[in-house]
Amino acid sequence: MISERLAFAESLAIKAGKLGLEYFRKLDTLTITQKGHQDLVSEADRNVETLIRKELGAAYPEDGILGEEHGMEEGASGYTWVTDPIDGTANFVTGIPQWCVIIACVHQGQVIVGVIHDPVAGETFTAGAGQGAFLNGKAISVSDSDSLAVGSVGVGFNGRTAITDAVNVVGALVSKGGVFFRNASGGLMLAYTASGRLIGYVESHMNAWDCLAGMLLIREAGGVVMDQDVNHALYHGARIVVGSPGVYGDLKEIADSSFAPLEAAE
Repeated sequence: MISERLAFAESLAIKAGKLGLEYFRKLDTLTITQKGHQDLVSEADRNVETLIRKELGAAYPEDGILGEEHGMEEGASGYTWVTDPIDGTANFVTGIPQWCVIIACVHQGQVIVGVIHDPVAGETFTAGAGQGAFLNGKAISVSDSDSLAVGSVGVGFNGRTAITDAVNVVGALVSKGGVFFRNASGGLMLAYTASGRLIGYVESHMNAWDCLAGMLLIREAGGVVMDQDVNHALYHGARIVVGSPGVYGDLKEIADSSFAPLEAAE
């Protein structure tokens, strides 16, 4: 069952990515005004999610669907699909080729399928619970770094929590000899952690559609993921601390000392 849903999610993410890419390439044809770009991105977000929901509804009509643009549609099967049609819209709107389509599937409080597809780079990160993590069909694993000074750490930022959260993390990380990385797509940074490009990722709060697929990818790639109540995260989001086994403890310490109390993020 997991393999079937994973294959479906992968093909759907690629299909959705093609539609998103069509919009992305239209940016050059617009009058260069922020409003023009924002309107296009809003249309792209809506239409890509509509495509995903339509395909999911046809294939799995009893399943629930949670998406960034259209909210939660409860299902009866016990399965819930979670999707962000375009993660990294700040990049998308300005023509930066760092954005992705994210699709995850949750069953009985566990993430069983995760797909993060980067249409511009032609990279598709996939994971099924207990089945490992892959990039374009090739097995991937997290970094073997055992020091914050060896490799880069993704740092997320959002407008929902204290500004000092990200500032504090960067300061603490740099003080320990680390290097921070940010590309404005939490989904891609999680995928990069799973594939060993980054040694870890921290963010004080992420929505379910941004983080569930990536957390599964990292776990299946041999990384450490801070424990989450997935059912709670569906509605309230989650604090994210993930990394390679050699640096996770240090990242958790930095997050604990840098972030405002968890309740403030929810």
